[in-house]
Amino acid sequence: MPSPAGPLAATLVPIPTRFFVSSGKGINKTSELNAFDLALLQAGIGEQNLVSVSSVLPVGVRQVDRTRIARGAITHCVLARHAGGEGEVISAGIAYGFRTDGQGGYVAEGHLHGTQKSLKEFLKWRMQEIAHFRGVELRRINYRTEELSIPMDHYGVCIAACVFLP
Repeated sequence: MPSPAGPLAATLVPIPTRFFVSSGKGINKTSELNAFDLALLQAGIGEQNLVSVSSVLPVGVRQVDRTRIARGAITHCVLARHAGGEGEVISAGIAYGFRTDGQGGYVAEGHLHGTQKSLKEFLKWRMQEIAHFRGVELRRINYRTEELSIPMDHYGVCIAACVFLP
């Protein structure tokens, strides 16, 4: 039986070749779910069936500009999401970076009640921990974050996503 890292695994399991990062925020008077839907639409991923995945960037993957994806497509992504209510400041975001040895990279997602500045500090710490646990070094860390100050009598949601493409 071939090993999981062998040629057979590559034919049975899809490995992304491209990715893009996007973010959005939504405010709605009716519900948190409607605010989430608006955030997804703003991020350009509101017409897809999202599948949450963990945070490994494969070897050879390349970042591309936000790409149109067919309506209803099964779409794998690392998704950060945070919801809140009236008067709150919320943030959600991702950080991503590649290993210095060329063996792919990692994505960290996070959210908090607070500002993008605080969130970026948290995400930087998470990326440093990811590298430390694996005994590797990362090149420059990139961030995509959203912050939202929610008005009275409203719901709000921030999202950020790393979307994988074939």
